[in-house]
Amino acid sequence: MGHSVPSNLPEPMLNLTRVSPLCVLFVLWAPELLPALTPTNVVFILADDLGYGEVGFNGQQKILTPNLDRMAREGMVLSRHYSGNAVCAPSRAVLLTGLNPGQAPIRDNGDVGGGEQTPLPAGIQTLPALLKKAGYTTALFGKWGLGGMDSSGNPLQQGFDRFLGLTSQREAHSHYPAALWDNTERIPLQNGASGVPGHAPFPKDADPQDPKTYAPFVGKDFASDRFIAGAETFIEQNAKKPFFLYYACALPHVALQVPEDALKTYAGKFQEDPPFTPSKPNYVPNRTPRATYAAMITRLDAEVGRILAALEKNGVAKQTLVVFSSDNGTTHSAGGVDPEFFGSTAGLRGLKGSLHEGGIRVPTVALWPGHCPAGTRSTFLSGFEDWLPTFAEVAGVPVQTPVTGESLVPVLQGANASRKSALYREFPGYGHQQALWEGRWKAVRTDMEKTLKAGGPIQTQLYDLESDPNETRNLAEQKPEVVRDLETKMKAAHQPNPAFPLAGSEPLPVGKRK
Repeated sequence: MGHSVPSNLPEPMLNLTRVSPLCVLFVLWAPELLPALTPTNVVFILADDLGYGEVGFNGQQKILTPNLDRMAREGMVLSRHYSGNAVCAPSRAVLLTGLNPGQAPIRDNGDVGGGEQTPLPAGIQTLPALLKKAGYTTALFGKWGLGGMDSSGNPLQQGFDRFLGLTSQREAHSHYPAALWDNTERIPLQNGASGVPGHAPFPKDADPQDPKTYAPFVGKDFASDRFIAGAETFIEQNAKKPFFLYYACALPHVALQVPEDALKTYAGKFQEDPPFTPSKPNYVPNRTPRATYAAMITRLDAEVGRILAALEKNGVAKQTLVVFSSDNGTTHSAGGVDPEFFGSTAGLRGLKGSLHEGGIRVPTVALWPGHCPAGTRSTFLSGFEDWLPTFAEVAGVPVQTPVTGESLVPVLQGANASRKSALYREFPGYGHQQALWEGRWKAVRTDMEKTLKAGGPIQTQLYDLESDPNETRNLAEQKPEVVRDLETKMKAAHQPNPAFPLAGSEPLPVGKRK
């Protein structure tokens, strides 16, 4: 059911079962006794490639996240929350449209030129455009990744009044880019005409222990510093009217880059032998990759703290719903990241790019004073598609076209709810995958294209996440009736999209990137 917690996952917070039956009764039967939902500001903070186990409230021991842990103490952790997909662009598309990956217009990463991704189409319902109809001022600070400024995906044409950041995912691989978009103007940063590269090989014949060797890969103007300063100004300027702030920080996505002052916290804390010295133009070299990665996450946490402080300073903290999450699970060892060392998945199977739990179950916490019961942990099954209807309900604006998400307002207010429909994911990348969650069960298909090429058939794995959250025991043979039921629901959830064909559902074009 909605609030049973797997015993072998970190559970530092209280479970929602501590909420008394009387409190639940009030939520279900006396909504007039709850605080009014409007006017309520909405802040959504999105990390980039942050793993489930990389925050203190999910058991992290080596990386400091005091502000996120504070959010967990004062708000609600959603311990079974799933990003929109297993990589960046399709995950963000689910968040912005309220549509699961079987219906969303973008279902995989894909460079369409200039480092830009497939753009959101014109005319589609988006979260910021919906909130604008309710009188909200809307802003995006950080990484977009859903179309360039000259495309239909231009964030200023998709509902945002204010934009400061990068549209290109590839450009965001460097935290010291040459320039940022400030609405429609391209403003240069103090990182040289071309910016600091996000991808480069280790200099030939250089000393891997000499700090000077790595100096060319650190700039002066850290992009995230611009983003957080912009967000603080936006809160100050809009404190007297309802606003929606989408803070899409590029941390801790590689390349491993962070200002020197952030490294001081972790100086000498970890064994750093060997440094990250790629022979090919992978992500940029780094002499202290573990310390740098930890510092990037703690820097992200500090930005969360600055947003919370800005809300308090401007007197709107009690009128604001703040949600923190990540666009997918932690990345692979590419770029010098060491997920095994940090326990980045908290034992969950898989990493970024996988529809197993470690690639898509993400650290998520909501802070909503007067609504979220403090220090609680909900196991309600939820995903990125749920935030559009949730925020629409908070804002008091009707959803204009049908979405696959479900409003989380009752859950956030402490109700012991159950999901009405299954949660579905498909991903035509990393070998083609599908997954569907319903209650305790999870069905997942991996390597679908490879299986079909070998003569098939595609096999469905089945896991009982209540007893086996790490997906170690495939129960498909023991529970064929459950498998058939979930496969039927998978098929129903998928709508063909010629731009993103899925192996086993429609033919793949020749030359399709895998």
